[in-house]
Amino acid sequence: MELLTPLLVLAAVWVSFTVSASAGLGGSLLMVPTLALFLGSKEGVALAALLLACNNIAKLIAYRRTLPFRAAAVVVALTVVGAALGSTLLVNAPEWAVTVGVVTMFAASLVAERRRMAWLRRGFSPLLAFASGAASGFSGTSGPLKGVAIRNLDLDRRHFVGAASLASFAGDATKTAVFADAQLLGRTSVLVALAAVPLMALGTWTGARLNERAGERTFATLFWTVMAGYTVRLGVLLF
Repeated sequence: MELLTPLLVLAAVWVSFTVSASAGLGGSLLMVPTLALFLGSKEGVALAALLLACNNIAKLIAYRRTLPFRAAAVVVALTVVGAALGSTLLVNAPEWAVTVGVVTMFAASLVAERRRMAWLRRGFSPLLAFASGAASGFSGTSGPLKGVAIRNLDLDRRHFVGAASLASFAGDATKTAVFADAQLLGRTSVLVALAAVPLMALGTWTGARLNERAGERTFATLFWTVMAGYTVRLGVLLF
């Protein structure tokens, strides 16, 4: 059992990398709760930020020809500001508050997802970007906020993943810097991070290939499947 647990954790990490590279986001969907169970809420969120930041470097390389810097600039900037605020709150919060924050974030974002679609198209991407960064910094994940914000930029699937990678890297790198300064990453986290390096390359390659072969309709289905995944995870967390 002692050997099986780390293997299951690494398997979840690889799946997270693959989903993130193919859909542009969703890496935290499985990674955050897995690492939180394995390491505790605070250290789990901190390690997830480190792994996802590193994975986003690999994604930026894989999608280097379709990085929409100008289109995503505002979203990226506000994601960084929100992530800095949210991660600072996490460092100073008790463990139970972080756990409650994770559950609350999913509940709030999923309710908003059902009600906001009509007015999202009118220019609320910057607001959602800031909210997603703050939520991600505190709970480890932005829920569907970041995905919907970037989707409203009306990019094709390759540029969508490029924009999501830019925003995710900026946010995760900001969180990692705050968490590292607070010394939230222990020895076990370092070992898991080292073991995840080859999985990162494999997951990114697999995900990029899946994205390349998918059509726009298939990609849209994948995107909304990831969004629906947040609903499933919310149910798991609550029950």
